[in-house]
Amino acid sequence: MLRPEREAPDGRLEAELSRLFVEYRESLPDPDPAPEFLPGVWQRIEARRTSSRDLRRLASGFLTAAVLVSVLMGIFLTLPNGHGGAFYSNTYLELLAADQAQEDAAEVELVRVERAAFEAAP
Repeated sequence: MLRPEREAPDGRLEAELSRLFVEYRESLPDPDPAPEFLPGVWQRIEARRTSSRDLRRLASGFLTAAVLVSVLMGIFLTLPNGHGGAFYSNTYLELLAADQAQEDAAEVELVRVERAAFEAAP
């Protein structure tokens, strides 16, 4: 907005500004779009859609593969194993008790062998 103290009383400044705007509009006319403008825009839009569609399809494939691998791993891990079942299915205390029972049985057998040897001795 022009300040009133700089504007000439006869409106010369406003007329000069209007003339400059008219010259500017005449020197830069509004461009008319070429006939291939709109088809070119649609080609660019379709190219972006195609690339995003391909990316979405690739991501969907990776997701499907990840879910399949996860399900297979879950099935594999839940199947009972033929070997080492007691070690993986028992608690620590149960394993200690079983180990102690084996040691006790070995000691009992040792005592029997020694007693038998002692009784057999003349």
